[in-house]
Amino acid sequence: MGVSLSEKGLVAAKQRGARARTRKLMLETATALMQKGITPSVSDVAEAAEVSRATAYRYFPSQAALVTAVVDEGLGPILTWHSEAQDAEERVADLLSTSMPRIVEFESTFKAALKLSLEQWARRQAGTLGEEPAFKRGHRIELLQLAIAPLRKTMPKKQFERLAQALSLVYGLEVLIVLKDLWGLEFEQTRSVALWTAHALVRTAVAEAAQPKPARRAKGGKSG
Repeated sequence: MGVSLSEKGLVAAKQRGARARTRKLMLETATALMQKGITPSVSDVAEAAEVSRATAYRYFPSQAALVTAVVDEGLGPILTWHSEAQDAEERVADLLSTSMPRIVEFESTFKAALKLSLEQWARRQAGTLGEEPAFKRGHRIELLQLAIAPLRKTMPKKQFERLAQALSLVYGLEVLIVLKDLWGLEFEQTRSVALWTAHALVRTAVAEAAQPKPARRAKGGKSG
């Protein structure tokens, strides 16, 4: 007797469930290691999670893929941030206020990821990285451009991009490294400085964009 469609569907559902559980186990194991400041390889996670290396590499074919997945888990709700506000300054403040507690919570994870990024950069410079896939960072670009999106209507493209680039300096893990690690500030102080700087950057950019452009001189003529 053949297997019915319903039985096949049940088997497929069980297989999907098992794969999801294995992937979840590996992510949880990798997160636990990274929260201790360790930047694990796929083999490290396989051993700690007690799954075979072959199985681990089916889920995460490289260290970069593994660390990217762990970072995205750590960022969590930040990746789906959205604001209905139309004021860019308010939107940026909301993004920073939403993100900073989460970044602090998973600070060790993000620092372990940064370590991988720096190590790969050094090996690339030395010509020893080979074909190893690169770990890429960059969520902040999309998030900050989304935060200041209302300014696209009133701000030239170059000024819009410059503002997003400037805000990148006061958003993310690097803010903690500078203000908390170097300056020794507590969380609320760090948050306050980051918000103050972000407000100043947005206001300055908006004021610059509102300034009238200087009149262009006619070719071969004089303005007056």
